[in-house]
Amino acid sequence: MFETMISVLMLTGIVLIGGAVFVFRGGDRRRALLMVIAALVMFANVAIWMIPEPKPTTTAKGAE
Repeated sequence: MFETMISVLMLTGIVLIGGAVFVFRGGDRRRALLMVIAALVMFANVAIWMIPEPKPTTTAKGAE
């Protein structure tokens, strides 16, 4: 499920970038900029989620 969510976010970000180019050519700069910002936020979220978590330093035996 996690991999599917990451894939959908990446594809949506790419589509937003493409849509921003299309809208920018139409002359609506503000909407294009907002679409690029939304895509960058999606990419940043994916990057944060892909950072590996540190392994726990304590074990069950160490906690006793």
